[in-house]
Amino acid sequence: MFSTLGLFANLQCPQRDSCTRPNCLFSHNASSDLPPPITLRIPVDEPKVASTSSLPSPLSQTQQVKTVPAKRTVTSSPLRATGSPTLTPNEPPRKLQKLNPSQKRVVQTSTPAGAPILQVTPATSAVAIPVRQAMLKTLYDHFLVLYNKILISHPNLASEHALKQEQEVYAASNKFTYRNAVIQSVAAIKRRVPPTSISDSSVGTEADLTARAEAKKSITELRITSALLEPHVVPLDILQSWGYVVEIPPTPGGLQPSMEGKPVKCERCGEIFVVRRLEEKDPGRQECLHHWGRHYNRVANGERTRVYNCCSKDVSDKGCVHGPHVFYESDPDTLHLRHAFSELATSVSPSSSELLDVVALDCEMIYTTGGMRVARVSVVDGSAKLVFDELVRMDDGVGILDFNTRFSGITPEMHAERAILPLSSIRKSLDSLIGKDTILIGHALENDLKTLRLVHHRCVDTVFLYPHPRGAPYRRALRDLAREHLNSTIQEGGGSSGHSSLEDAIATLDLVRLYLINDRKLSKGASSSPSTSVSATTSTSTVTSVSGFMKRRHT
Repeated sequence: MFSTLGLFANLQCPQRDSCTRPNCLFSHNASSDLPPPITLRIPVDEPKVASTSSLPSPLSQTQQVKTVPAKRTVTSSPLRATGSPTLTPNEPPRKLQKLNPSQKRVVQTSTPAGAPILQVTPATSAVAIPVRQAMLKTLYDHFLVLYNKILISHPNLASEHALKQEQEVYAASNKFTYRNAVIQSVAAIKRRVPPTSISDSSVGTEADLTARAEAKKSITELRITSALLEPHVVPLDILQSWGYVVEIPPTPGGLQPSMEGKPVKCERCGEIFVVRRLEEKDPGRQECLHHWGRHYNRVANGERTRVYNCCSKDVSDKGCVHGPHVFYESDPDTLHLRHAFSELATSVSPSSSELLDVVALDCEMIYTTGGMRVARVSVVDGSAKLVFDELVRMDDGVGILDFNTRFSGITPEMHAERAILPLSSIRKSLDSLIGKDTILIGHALENDLKTLRLVHHRCVDTVFLYPHPRGAPYRRALRDLAREHLNSTIQEGGGSSGHSSLEDAIATLDLVRLYLINDRKLSKGASSSPSTSVSATTSTSTVTSVSGFMKRRHT
């Protein structure tokens, strides 16, 4: 046997007296005779604590030496100090933590200067990425100059179009022609007229402008004929359900052309007032406090409020502008009492072949002592050629309350200089251009026909061709339709210069042209399945009767 080293000689034998080993490694002496066990202690540096005394106080033995804890506390390190926030001992592991939205990683898409960054894998690009990035920066700088007036409302427009333009140039060129192609694009951007609104023709990439020009050319080259429009003429029952006057009232017409001196309800503020002409001076006459805009729903901070678009004030507000009291009448019998309705003459003379088969018509109205009356009539033919544009003099005994210049575009000076013919003479002039078989095109055409005191049954209304998403009786504004479908800007008076009936008539005609072009394309592509034509989209957005009409046009 080997000799023992005596390492356990100072330890009490676990079996004590019952131990049967002849040469036990442990001690069998009394526990009092054994030395105390040695405790392992490791010195730990104490953190320095600020003290008012300049001399260090003596530390006790327990303060100088501390037993190592089972788990060490997490202390900050230089790496953690520069990275994510440090964790406290009570925090969960980092892989289980949920970061706040501000701590989420954000992919940088632009430099601090605003120039976009090209997100392309170098291996897939035929042109070196630094070269493409430099060309992209050049395009961005020139788009910034071009869009200077509209960047406030569309801050990302220059960046988006620069990226798109660079991709178009890269796709149409190779590594040898790429740089020259970008230079040509920059030169084209410099030649553009700076836009004042997002719908201007100079907004977009070169491909956008080219596609827009081709679409406009196809629209302007299309001459609308009665044969093209015949399937889209609205049936008589549909016209009547949408407020059209389809027959002349049986009562005598024109017996009371004016309500001057009589009390009526103001259309703007709802107060009762006595009708007096605009030129009459009445010291006791009260001005009308009203909102000239319309109210709409606005969502701000998660709350839905209804405000006016003229001043952004709540609908409970009384008004933002002052003006004269006015009134509006829509009942056919009342309108007939102010000025008689009539139909277009039936064309039986040899000159009937000179009548136009299709025209687009629009009117501007003003407030008078006889209600809202027509003040301007504009008519264009199927090729958008102007055939009639005249201001209308009021009938005898009818005075003007408000020229409504904000919407009509007619000023007192303009009306005094150019309004020569009364409505009866205007109607005779129209009879020489259009007849009963002429198809009239308009937007919300029933309003124009009412103010003209005209009963006509062959109508094509863009209200039916471009219905409101919420269906009847809602209607989309002509201004919005022109901006969305024609990319053109109309009625941009900003509430000061008003509309132009000639501009509106041409825009309405172009909308019908565009509809016919798209309808023809869809009909060719879906000849085997007529239900997929544009009428399916239209019918889902209108009332049931209009839905049936729109479906029947393609069957």
